[in-house]
Amino acid sequence: MSSYKNIAVLTARKAGILLKNKLGQRRKVAYKGAVNLVTEMDLLAEKVIVSIISRHYPNHNILAEEKTTRQRNSPFRWIIDPLDGTTNYAHGYPTFCVSIALEKEGKIILGVVYDPMRDELFLAERKKGARLNGKKIHVSSTSKLSLSLLATGFPYDLRESRVNNFDHFHNFALRVHAVRRAGSAALDLCYVAAGRFDGFWEMKLGPWDLAAGSLMVREAGGKFTDFSGKSLGLDGQRVLASNGKIHREMIEVLKMGRI
Repeated sequence: MSSYKNIAVLTARKAGILLKNKLGQRRKVAYKGAVNLVTEMDLLAEKVIVSIISRHYPNHNILAEEKTTRQRNSPFRWIIDPLDGTTNYAHGYPTFCVSIALEKEGKIILGVVYDPMRDELFLAERKKGARLNGKKIHVSSTSKLSLSLLATGFPYDLRESRVNNFDHFHNFALRVHAVRRAGSAALDLCYVAAGRFDGFWEMKLGPWDLAAGSLMVREAGGKFTDFSGKSLGLDGQRVLASNGKIHREMIEVLKMGRI
């Protein structure tokens, strides 16, 4: 595991520093949907990450958000989001990250999320806990939803679909201290793991959004399920993460909306 961890950390840092150094420059922006952006930096960061991983592990499978899918006869699969927070990045808003996870036989065993603007590296290893810049982290102890700070995001098809999370946002906003919408699901999950957020919910996410962050939450002592509380893999249609103590209350609020 140590070699996988070292390569994942090295690669995330290299891609993150590249992104940081190019932040604020004029971007070439393409659209995958009305509000779903991709920049040349997504593609460049992905190329850097895939190149390093392929050089060290040429027989491993790869699933990356933008272009790279590689199938080999291997129990290992790298799941990569080269730039989580593309819309933020395209506007020069400094909240984004690189997310890299390693899956073995269907289970996430390693997760690395790097925020280059704050030089914060989140790391989780299956059954070994979660860490932030080398120090162990744990979910918050907030025991009541009314005292909580939550995070969420909105799906890219929010203009076309009535299942767009506005109902849940309204319902939670009336029942908690506050709800934040930062624009990076991977960072939101890491913040739940670190106790900065007490809970997180979102809809219609991709596996690259969740792979590293889901392990982070679980290894930090939190819960990661669907909206009904059932065990969840990388199906991002209805994602709920929390410190565990407010999980049931969050499920009850989610039942009030369109799920």
